[in-house]
Order: sequence, then C-alpha cells, then structure tokens
Amino acid sequence: MLSAVPLGSWPLWLGFVLFIVGMLALDLGVFHRRPHVVSLREAALWSAAWVALSALFAAGVFLLYGSQRGLEFTTGYLIEKALSLDNVFVIVLIFSAFGVPAHQQHRVLFWGILGALTMRAFFILAGVALIARFHWMLYVLGAFLVLTGVKALVASRAPPPHPEDSVVLRRARRVLPVAPGRETEHFFVQVNGKRMVTLLFLALLAVEVTDLIFAVDSIPAVLAVSEVPFIVFTSNIFAILGLRSLYFLLAGAVQKFRYLKTGLALVLVFVGAKMTIVDILHIPAGVSLAVVAVLIGGAILASLVADGRRRALQERTATS
Repeated sequence: MLSAVPLGSWPLWLGFVLFIVGMLALDLGVFHRRPHVVSLREAALWSAAWVALSALFAAGVFLLYGSQRGLEFTTGYLIEKALSLDNVFVIVLIFSAFGVPAHQQHRVLFWGILGALTMRAFFILAGVALIARFHWMLYVLGAFLVLTGVKALVASRAPPPHPEDSVVLRRARRVLPVAPGRETEHFFVQVNGKRMVTLLFLALLAVEVTDLIFAVDSIPAVLAVSEVPFIVFTSNIFAILGLRSLYFLLAGAVQKFRYLKTGLALVLVFVGAKMTIVDILHIPAGVSLAVVAVLIGGAILASLVADGRRRALQERTATS
C-alpha cells in the first residue's frame, strides 16, 4: 500500500469537493447550458462516465488505503446505487404528476441533487458523530434498518404514494404562493407584481423531500458498512451524481424490475442485522459486498426473467 493523505484530512475533503463542483459546473455550464430532451445515448454515455469515475476512485482507495477501505467504498457505493434505482420509480411519478416537460427534467434533477449533497453531508457527519459518542446507536440504527426492510418486504407490491399526498407538499401549498396555471419553464414567476412559485418548483421540492426520505434509509445502511466519514460520503455522492443519467436511462423501463423492491428490502435487513450483531460477529467487508451484489443482482435477474416470460405469454395469447 502506498503512502497517502490521511482519510480524515481537510486537503482530501477539499480536493473531493472541488472535483464535484467542477464536474457539476461542467455538466450544467457546458453540456446542459440549454434545456433539452436527454436522449438514451446521452444518458448512457453519462452513466458510463460516472460508473468509470467511481471505479477509478475505488481503485485509488484500494491502492492508497488498502483492501478494507476499498471494499467498504465499493459496498457502500453498490448499496447507494441500488437504493437510487428505487428512487427512479418515485421520480417518474413526480414528473408525471406535476407535468414536468422532458426538456426541463435534467434541470430539476440537477438542482435537486445539489440539495441532496448538502442534506447527505449533514446526515453522514451527524450519524458518524452519534455512533462515535454513543456506541449503542449502532443497535438503534441496525434495528431501524431491519424494521424498515421488513416493512418494505410486506409493502413491496404496493404502489408508491402519490407525490401530492405528501404532508410537506400539502403544507407548502398552504404557505407558498403558487402561481395559477401550469407554468413549467421557471421556478418562480411574477403575477400582478407578486413573486410566486410554479409547479416546476413544487416538483423540485418533491424531489428534495423524496431524497430526504431515501437518505434516512440509505445513509444508515452505508454506515453499517463503514464508519469512516470520507468513505461514507464519497460512496454516497458518486452514486447520487449518477442518478440523473440513470433516471433518463431507466425511466421507461423501471416497471420491468418488479422484484427490485424485494431485493432492496432484503439488503436493508441484511445490513441492519450486520449492524446489530457487530459486537458479537464481525462480517468482513468482502462478504458484505458479495451478499449485497447477490441480492441486488438476483432481484434484477429475476425481474428480467419474469418480464421475458410475461411478454412471451402475451405473444402466444395474441397469436392464438
């Protein structure tokens, strides 16, 4: 293992934050300076780029900080990436409910992710500080993840709640002046000299609330893998930054992954159990990575097989 800057040092944090700011500026200021409909080819290229950058970063962690930290980053990234797949289901519903046009969807996701970065940084630092100060918080978070996973297993076939049924959005409509009509080109408009929010802004608020809800599950799940703030933060951020391109790549196909929610629920149960028994049985990072990969990969494969059989049955029925 080569000598490296300590994982908790400020130059490492500063360098990573500057890298993220530079990538976001390049994304919005160069490639998406003008709103446009994101094609499948563009989404695939950006998805591949983010996966490649994440793989390079993981390789750097393996090389500079050893296999333990490398496996922790990879497992955390895989968990967060898988949970972000579930997020795509809800974002599709949000954009449909608020009538967000295709050429504005990237813009909403861009600003939504900026808010998500801030929220997740706060949650991660708070979670690590709580665990460091109160060791018993491990058991609380672990039990929470197990209960969340079991609840998700029970409700895996239930449709997601409608975005406008959110308590936050209902209260926002009461407090914020919402412009009449279906303005979807701006977040704010002037109506009779009064500044008002638009449906596009409410869609952005719904995306932020959704990420907040998902962060409550995903961050404890990654904390079950690593208690190093830099590892938890970077694995989260790399997965979240790839969410926009992943959305445009999978938005039309998310319904095919019928067993994904079940697989994600089992992941939450596993990492929650791992957290609660950490003082009794230590599960190596490599084993955790293998279990998570099998659960997610198995859910996706089972979904694709079931979808293929369904289409084959429909074709046979149509021709008979």
